[in-house]
Amino acid sequence: MPDPNPAAMEFFLNRRSRPAKTLQAPVPSRDALEPILTAASRTPDHGKLEPWRFIVIQGAAMDRLAALARTRGAALGYDAEKIEKGAAQFVTGELAVVVVESQKPSEKVPAIEQTYAVGGVCLALLNAALASGWGANWLSGWPSHDPAFVEEGFGLNALERIAGIIHIGTEKAAPPERPRPDLETITSWVSK
Repeated sequence: MPDPNPAAMEFFLNRRSRPAKTLQAPVPSRDALEPILTAASRTPDHGKLEPWRFIVIQGAAMDRLAALARTRGAALGYDAEKIEKGAAQFVTGELAVVVVESQKPSEKVPAIEQTYAVGGVCLALLNAALASGWGANWLSGWPSHDPAFVEEGFGLNALERIAGIIHIGTEKAAPPERPRPDLETITSWVSK
């Protein structure tokens, strides 16, 4: 017989990301953030390659990244609305964890499986932050996919990419519930 964990199941059945723009200080201290990062690192990882790394950004780094997003957006010819949308998560954010996909050479583990593992890290990080009582949101946006932005802003090399930017803070307003997938339309049961 399985040994259920009803509290954990209740959490997963009711978990809800918090919009990044509703998060404010206080944010987790380093001591509070380390168990969250540890939990995220327990993601299934075929070959134990750890094809990810974390960059914690806060304070003046947020201002620097917002300015860089504006500079890069202008250089790319984006309109003002798109530029501000790219900068907004850094303008309003207090603390975020950048999850960097940093694939490892492997004959055994295909690149796509490493990508899946990194996506699992993002979700585990988000859920660990929520389970710890913080508000959290997984964002990306055009700056995350701009090679010049990620190189200058985060020091990524050409073989790395951002899988997600997980914003963590204190929630100032609870979001309304949103529609969820219809399980019957997305599930097939195969027995033979």
